[in-house]
Amino acid sequence: MVQKPFSLESADVAVQLNSNIDSGLTVSRAKEYLKTYGENQVPEHRPKKRIRILLDQLIDPIIYILVAAALLAFLFRDWLEGIAILVVILISTAIGFFMELQAVRSLEALRKMGQAMTTVIREDKISKITASELVPGDLIMMESGDVISADARLVAVDNLTIKESALTGESVPIHKKTIILSADLPITAQLNMVFKGTMVMTGFGRAIVTATGKHTQLGNIQQMGIDAQKQATPLEKKLNHLSKWLIWLTLILTIIIVISGYLNGKDLVLMIETGVALAVAAIPEGLPIVATIALARGMLRLSKKQVIIKKMEAVETLGATDIICTDKTGTLTEDKMEVHTLVFEDGYLADIPHKNRGEFGGLGNTLAFDRMLMASILCNNVKSISLEGYGDSMEVALLNFASRIGYTPEDIRKKFPEILELPFDAERKLMATAHLSEDGFQVFVKGAFESLVVHCETILKDDKTIPFDNKEKWFGQVHELASQGLRTLAFAHKSTENQPTLDTLLKDLTFVGIMGCIDPARNDVRATIDIYKKAGIKVIMVTGDHPGTSQKIAEEIGLLSLSADRSKVLQGQNLERTEDIDAIQTEQLLNAVVFARTTPEQKLRLIQLYQKHNHVVGMIGDGINDVPALRKADIGIAMGIRGTGAAREAADVILKNDKFTAIEMAINQGRVVFQNIRQFVVYLLSCNLAEILSVGIAALLNLPSPLLPLQILFLNLVTDTFPALALGLGKGQKDSMELPPRNPKEPIMTRNDWYDTVVYGLTISMSVLGIVVYADTVLQLDADTINNMAFYTLVMAQLLNIFNMPKLSQSFLKNEVTTNVWVWGALVLSLTITFGVYLIPPVARALSLKTFFFEQWGWAALFALGSLVLAQLIKRLGTIFKEKELNP
Repeated sequence: MVQKPFSLESADVAVQLNSNIDSGLTVSRAKEYLKTYGENQVPEHRPKKRIRILLDQLIDPIIYILVAAALLAFLFRDWLEGIAILVVILISTAIGFFMELQAVRSLEALRKMGQAMTTVIREDKISKITASELVPGDLIMMESGDVISADARLVAVDNLTIKESALTGESVPIHKKTIILSADLPITAQLNMVFKGTMVMTGFGRAIVTATGKHTQLGNIQQMGIDAQKQATPLEKKLNHLSKWLIWLTLILTIIIVISGYLNGKDLVLMIETGVALAVAAIPEGLPIVATIALARGMLRLSKKQVIIKKMEAVETLGATDIICTDKTGTLTEDKMEVHTLVFEDGYLADIPHKNRGEFGGLGNTLAFDRMLMASILCNNVKSISLEGYGDSMEVALLNFASRIGYTPEDIRKKFPEILELPFDAERKLMATAHLSEDGFQVFVKGAFESLVVHCETILKDDKTIPFDNKEKWFGQVHELASQGLRTLAFAHKSTENQPTLDTLLKDLTFVGIMGCIDPARNDVRATIDIYKKAGIKVIMVTGDHPGTSQKIAEEIGLLSLSADRSKVLQGQNLERTEDIDAIQTEQLLNAVVFARTTPEQKLRLIQLYQKHNHVVGMIGDGINDVPALRKADIGIAMGIRGTGAAREAADVILKNDKFTAIEMAINQGRVVFQNIRQFVVYLLSCNLAEILSVGIAALLNLPSPLLPLQILFLNLVTDTFPALALGLGKGQKDSMELPPRNPKEPIMTRNDWYDTVVYGLTISMSVLGIVVYADTVLQLDADTINNMAFYTLVMAQLLNIFNMPKLSQSFLKNEVTTNVWVWGALVLSLTITFGVYLIPPVARALSLKTFFFEQWGWAALFALGSLVLAQLIKRLGTIFKEKELNP
């Protein structure tokens, strides 16, 4: 590869690469270089291998507990129990594996979508090849709309401008030249180079490829971040914390029960077996399965909405997000210019996109208005509005505006054929064209006001030409429009009987007026911003654009009110030193909603500042310059269509349709998933607590054993898992996007959740122990029958426990649980399996189930129903006492 090619003559660069600036490489040399340098592909995070995805599913404390429980079961020769636990581990691992594998495949499909074609000259012949086949020394051609496929030294340019924002963060297109430059210039000043991943906005160019693949600037930047690791998601941290807490609780309870039983004179081996049963009871075997399926279902729902979630836990993180940082261009706006304001000596027209020509008043019929629209069509290099996306965005806007209000570009161009053109360049900052007309020649000029005004001595007013004596006033007009964030263009015109030449083209011009253009806000963004506000989510605009432009768009989409405090609009320079600012400066930064003129480093500092103050931050980005911020954010969100490969790799979420509104659906889904996870954790733990209390108290009081180890595992897999899974598949509360975001420090189980868990667990265990005592002392049944009655009582009590899950603020008969069809399906399935195994002799023997009579079924059902009634009474009494404490 050539070192510092921007400091060399293009011909010298070609010589070093055995190429030619006119005919390019030979085909044989190109094949040789492809073998030497490899394909033109930037380094990416290698897709996870299947074995790695599989192993990642096993990194979970609850899985560790299950493995330990299986080993203990095998140690005590409880083969069925050990095998059953291994089946649980297998199911949980398989679900997580296949869901994450699906996300990896979706990302691979996106990568394939991004394969571009490049026009190349080899052996003096022009052809198109895939970008991956480019090699150093290739002579490439580029025009408006092309994405540059490799780093290259320019050989020839014709009004070539390149949008380098994806690489450098600079939003303004760069005008390119072919001159030799100093050897110590940064990438932003290398005007004679084009870089991989950038886009041609206007003009044409030819260049010699100097670097491909990992040797390009894009490749170098991506390589720096390729090993960066993402911190654990909030859900991972919460589940791990809960799992570790359960491990210690299990060990302590087991040790207490074993030691106390032994000291009471019971057989040590029997007590150790009871301890194992308790350990199995304490572990919510279904938790990994249900959490995985709930997250996986969230992933699938979002994938149907064009939202790809790369890792399941990111679904929940979205639900905890309380700040979203987003770019402006293309995300909040249409990423195309639109005529907004016209200023003439006769008057002023604003907010044009929302008006038709009939609302222009008298100004729409003036000569100045007509001259400006004629110039918009004739002094314009965009061939047709049907080719939108190609050519200068301002010129496309001019043609669109003229067509919208009734001008026909094709007919006008035929009537006034072009005979001469002075093309726009970076130094002249204007463009002029001359056209043949019926009564002579017409000249139209457009460009920067300060460049054009020096050629004007007259101005149009009241359809007449008058001396241009108020230029200072017009400088003020231009400044005013710029301060509003509008990009301005000035227009001039002249009629002449003599055919213009390049020397006379700009002489004796008459000033017509100025036009202000803006990239308009997307129509659907404002409604989404309103939803975020109700949900307590703050949207922050972080852009490299002009502060005036940023503020105007922020006002249009509802981020700022029209009378907003200007302190809410800051520039990137305010983020230069966030580590040692005082409390007042910190408060100002935290209150701001717009940050303009920001660099990638400043974006990163902003995210760090929010995280330092305990916010869960989402970052929306599309360029390589966004990669550090995407990685640092709690949830990185990349655009699937216009996003760079680097941004998609760094992100957790990819929007395939590039729509800002898709994030609202994802956040809502994330909130629903967390609500469901919290609900089924309460359900699982209360059921497991009931099993612990039932087994433990029965052992301490020397009562007949209500549950055997394999029965406990069966309960945890059937009566626990299926209803919990149904809760995880629920649609959640309808008002989830009207509630404030959760405190990121809040655990999965709050104090109220633990209170509910203990109440439900106690009421279920009371019903189980109650039937044990009743069957032992009143009915005087044998130990095996008592065990069966306790087992079926626990089955039905745990299934009824699902109706304890809705909040008291909801109706007991109509709520998110009773209207969830999955819940009713889970109840029917659990009862069918539970009573079905009774009819299968081998399984019944494994579970120690004996012949059962109708009267015994009736007692079991009655005691189970009693647990639900008791739990509801305690909940309601508890609420009454709380209200009295708050309102004595």
